[in-house]
Amino acid sequence: MPTPPRANAPAVTDGGLFLGLISGTSADGIDAALVRFQPTVQVLFGRTYPLPEALRAQVLALSQAEARISLDDVGRLDTRLGQAFAAVALQALADAGVAAADVAAIGSHGQTLRHDPNGDAPFSQQFGDASVIAERTGITTVADFRRRDVAAGGHGAPLMPAFHAAVLRAGDEDRAVLNLGGIANLSLMPREGTVRGFDTGPANGLMDAWCLEHRGQPYDRGAAFAREGRVDEGLLAGLLAEPWFALPPPKSTGRDQFQLQWLHAHLGGQSPADVQATLCELSAATVADALRREMPACARLIACGGGVHNPLLMQRLAARLPGMVVETTAAHGLDPDFIEAAGFAWLARETLARRPGNLPAVTGARGPRVLGAIHAA
Repeated sequence: MPTPPRANAPAVTDGGLFLGLISGTSADGIDAALVRFQPTVQVLFGRTYPLPEALRAQVLALSQAEARISLDDVGRLDTRLGQAFAAVALQALADAGVAAADVAAIGSHGQTLRHDPNGDAPFSQQFGDASVIAERTGITTVADFRRRDVAAGGHGAPLMPAFHAAVLRAGDEDRAVLNLGGIANLSLMPREGTVRGFDTGPANGLMDAWCLEHRGQPYDRGAAFAREGRVDEGLLAGLLAEPWFALPPPKSTGRDQFQLQWLHAHLGGQSPADVQATLCELSAATVADALRREMPACARLIACGGGVHNPLLMQRLAARLPGMVVETTAAHGLDPDFIEAAGFAWLARETLARRPGNLPAVTGARGPRVLGAIHAA
């Protein structure tokens, strides 16, 4: 792919255009969101671009806890993911009709392969070489957002509560934002006081993996697979007994913890459809339990991420949260599919303005930190 001609980059101002990129724990594609933040947040363009199938298969295989990879393979995967992210950035700008010279910066989350903030050498590892992205697009690229927070004693996750609070907090009610990606996480936004956030456990990741294994489909469209089965209460109780669910915030997790190997250890002859129905109920139950425990006065749950398209999951959330409004960010003028990508565009803006992007009450870090590494155009 030829390198685009370089132009004088626009001044990095809060009113400029920013492009956010992320491939989440489901690894189903790269989300791109072109965002302007003034006078209000506007997602001007959003689209999901599939990862090349061979690359996706490699990412999913290496996301399993027992996976092993050589240093040579690490380097190649990092470069190939960087190339894929760069190609998506250029294609998104072409599809949006926007020149690279008009974009202040790219905020790239990359692809998480390992996340272990609790060990004696804590780390969070995202692949997708940002030097490749900056070189191929000619746009300043900010990436590697999580590791500074981890270095400061935090989990490096979740990072979206600061963005959620900036755009969706209200002064007249307690609200929560729920991101339903591969992993579910909550941002708790009281009318007054400290914003908090944490992962609650699997959202789509286990359901997608089970559906792929048994139906050959990357996700359960319309929850059709889950609706063929029934919740197995014994299996659900066994899954809910996982000690991680009882840990207090701050906490975070990933696909390397909640994956098929973990699930298979709990199975005892259930039908595939019953397992799918139970996994859907597990996602709803862990979110609802955590929300009731940590913010019992919450009046409104605002959901985003791919899980909003699972009608059974949304129904079960509403059933487990009676008296609470359960809606999506679409009710607030923001496309639920591109909130996280928009959030990384916002984090790039905060980094370039030398403003902290983490919330210590969310991640457990020792204090606010400017996040990310800047790769100049």
